Amino acid sequence: MAKSTAENTYLRLKTVLEVLTEGVWSGDALNAGQVLAEATARVPFNEHEAELLSGGIPRGHKTLTSATAKLVKAGWLIKGRSGWTITEDGMRATVAFPDVDSFAAALDAGTPVPADTPVPTAPEGFVRPVSATAATLEVPAKEAAPKKTAKKAPAKKAASAVGKAAKALEDAVEPVVKAVRKGKSPAKDKAEAVAAPVETSTAAGAAEPFEGPDVETLPQPEAVAVVGDFNTFLGAPEDWAPQYDEAQMEFDFLDQLWKKSAELPAGYYTFKIALNRSWDENYGAFGTFDGPNHELHHTGGTVTIRYNHATRDITIN
Repeated sequence: MAKSTAENTYLRLKTVLEVLTEGVWSGDALNAGQVLAEATARVPFNEHEAELLSGGIPRGHKTLTSATAKLVKAGWLIKGRSGWTITEDGMRATVAFPDVDSFAAALDAGTPVPADTPVPTAPEGFVRPVSATAATLEVPAKEAAPKKTAKKAPAKKAASAVGKAAKALEDAVEPVVKAVRKGKSPAKDKAEAVAAPVETSTAAGAAEPFEGPDVETLPQPEAVAVVGDFNTFLGAPEDWAPQYDEAQMEFDFLDQLWKKSAELPAGYYTFKIALNRSWDENYGAFGTFDGPNHELHHTGGTVTIRYNHATRDITIN
């Protein structure tokens, strides 16, 4: 029987702590995107969680990032600009609450880790596991799974999208993302998200719902557009219009950045970042709300624009 969103999310939260613990053992530093990608690779999305919301973000990813606030509240995880750090109590929690039911109950009830629980140490001969996401790095792009295979396994497709490293599956994911964006408006996506069944943990009683807006420390918008005087070069009907698909950026889960690459002729261009397909929230130079335009002096060829929603920074190369 398939696990519910709540059960899967608690299991992924426990996996987040396990991944960070393994990082302590191996000395590897993982950023938030890598930790989340690994957790979703080990606990794949079910069909409901694999549904892509605006911006191509799987529903399950937004649910998981929201839920990580519980780990912070429990004192098991620290989120900083340099990345995520597991506390000793967080490491001990993986031992004190070994199954998903006890873990969920402790997390929701605020149960402290028993004082006599030891900090887990690496098993003899420990080697960091190679996840399904990492393994796909070894698969040549020409061996990408055919579209029909991805269609039969949406959970695997979504987990690969989260990991980014699954380059071999990008060709299968991209048409689905485009179809979602062209076939549904952001307002419709939001309505469907609200209408989706809200699942709670049976293990912890009346726990907080695991469906809803992303309340992670650094929440992401539904969509981000790079809007300027070059949008027609991207195929948009007009310039300076944030509603068109051609202006939308793609969210990189691993880097936690929004990105847009395009071929532009040599010239001087100006642009701004607009959120959620409107001008209601937009950022200009120096990350200023409704600020002056960004400037781009381009010599011609491919240019990649990156937007960091945490800092409002823009990088171009």
